[in-house]
Amino acid sequence: MTPTRHPPDDPALAEVLDLIRAAFAYMDGRIDPPSSMHRLSLAEVQRQCIEGEVWSLGTPVAACMFLTPKPGRLYLGKLAVAQAMRGRGLAARLVGIGCERAATLGFDTLELQTRVELVENHAAFARMGFVRTGESSHEGYDRVTTITMQKAVTRDRASG
Repeated sequence: MTPTRHPPDDPALAEVLDLIRAAFAYMDGRIDPPSSMHRLSLAEVQRQCIEGEVWSLGTPVAACMFLTPKPGRLYLGKLAVAQAMRGRGLAARLVGIGCERAATLGFDTLELQTRVELVENHAAFARMGFVRTGESSHEGYDRVTTITMQKAVTRDRASG
């Protein structure tokens, strides 16, 4: 599958949005607060193409991610893989692209956040080389709701 970086006018962005909604649906009732995916619109996905990057694998879209430059790091968000395509290394492939993009943009770190309840995601990201670097709480919560994980990026080789 050839990776695609989407421009904001790409009709495939509707597929990206549908995939995120389908892939994140299992979190309903499991995470608190609810996923920001519920507030995600096509216009926001298009805005992400302008303010950051939207990448996908496959036609139709089988996996996707958002990349957003932040101070000192590249943030990876909305990583999603279609249920029927899981277990084929697509998430790892997107993480590799994220590492390449981070290096190209001059960052030493690829960062993501995962909900505290999603322990299987913590393990999957650890297998891809991410380490836990922090935790935080959503506004209005007095307990940890989010785990921050980072992966070092080697700029000279830009590999995942």
